[in-house]
Amino acid sequence: MKKLILLVCLLGCGGQALAQETENPALYTYTFGTGLRFTDDKGNVVRLSGFVQPYAESRQFISDVPTDSDVRFRMRRLRLRLEGNSADERWSYRFQTDLSGVAEEIDGNSNYLLDAFVTYNLTSRIKATFGQRAPFTDNRELFMNSYSLQLVERSRLTSAFATIREFGLFLEGNFRMDGGHYLKPYFMLTNGDGPNVFTRDRGGMKVGGRIDYLPFGLFNNFGQFNQVDVVRELTPKLVIGGTYSYNSGISDRRGRESGSILYLDNNGNELLPDFSKMGIDFLFKYRGFSVIGEFFKTGAVIPTGISQRVRVDGSVTTDFAVNGVQDMPNYLRGRMMLGEAYNLQLGYLFKNGVSIDGRYTYMNADEHSFLNNGTFYNRPYYYTLGASKFLARNYGARIQGDLTYVRNNGGINNNAGLPVTGNEWIARTMVTFTF
Repeated sequence: MKKLILLVCLLGCGGQALAQETENPALYTYTFGTGLRFTDDKGNVVRLSGFVQPYAESRQFISDVPTDSDVRFRMRRLRLRLEGNSADERWSYRFQTDLSGVAEEIDGNSNYLLDAFVTYNLTSRIKATFGQRAPFTDNRELFMNSYSLQLVERSRLTSAFATIREFGLFLEGNFRMDGGHYLKPYFMLTNGDGPNVFTRDRGGMKVGGRIDYLPFGLFNNFGQFNQVDVVRELTPKLVIGGTYSYNSGISDRRGRESGSILYLDNNGNELLPDFSKMGIDFLFKYRGFSVIGEFFKTGAVIPTGISQRVRVDGSVTTDFAVNGVQDMPNYLRGRMMLGEAYNLQLGYLFKNGVSIDGRYTYMNADEHSFLNNGTFYNRPYYYTLGASKFLARNYGARIQGDLTYVRNNGGINNNAGLPVTGNEWIARTMVTFTF
């Protein structure tokens, strides 16, 4: 809560400073799909944008069990973004909220506050951000704006390993090398608990970094952060990067929610495992064709002094049974997202605004990992084919649909918790309207 109060104060101070310099603010431009842009006589800028995504989904198991189908209609995203910068572009800020009540990874906890941060350009090449935002240590797909996704949903790699949003300090660099190459280093120091925590912070801190290399120069029109090649890059564009993070004292499955899983030592003091994540990924675009490749792997360090665990109801137990045998280290691993995953997706946007896209995702769970959970995971192979139609020249309006085939690894359950033997089909459709 203290961090949220501090952030509000920073936003207020920054806004007051901008307001004192603002004279005769007026609507400067409006472009369908990119929002409203206000400016004043001195060049201070404020932008207001947002998008809405109604969504439908149908899941069907190839099985004789009558409860093996599920149809859902929901507002997938309903987002508003307010951002701006000072006339000299040294200060900038962003506030973004989602009013749909659905989490970014669809099967997680919803969070109305997405972005709330202030950025200061330390130099022309280095900037620092403080607040809540998407971290640099997630997979590249999380760098992409939600209204620009090639397929209706993000990959299973994202839902398994990504933290989505984190609160802390973020540093970014942008260095032009000889020959037009670019090197972009990133560093972050966060609370390690995902989004802003309104109660007590658990565990220690999370430190991480990323290095991106762009051998053919920068993407046009921020194409590095959008999946479909809407601008149809006239020359090949490539970014390849590597990332690593270490979370000291994790209190959930992957560092997304503080305090959901707690452990104690003999004296009743909290003692939590550490969690690491590493990955490599790339994005390539050329003349409407785009490819994204990702590989991520996670690991854990289990303290030997853990002797108790806290149940969901708050009671404490010394039971760490795994298959009827007391095995504390592997019991803890079984509650964490441990393993590795590969994701490869590609697509082509025709000049008539039709995009054809495909994706393959493979999840390889450790022997002891929550990725083996029969209801939510334990499905290593995902094959997705999709198509979309752009109704505007940019991301202003689009209709999407895709079909995913999920192979049963054995020992999986349907949404009702009943075991099934067949494979799974998932059909999704979504309309995006950006303003």
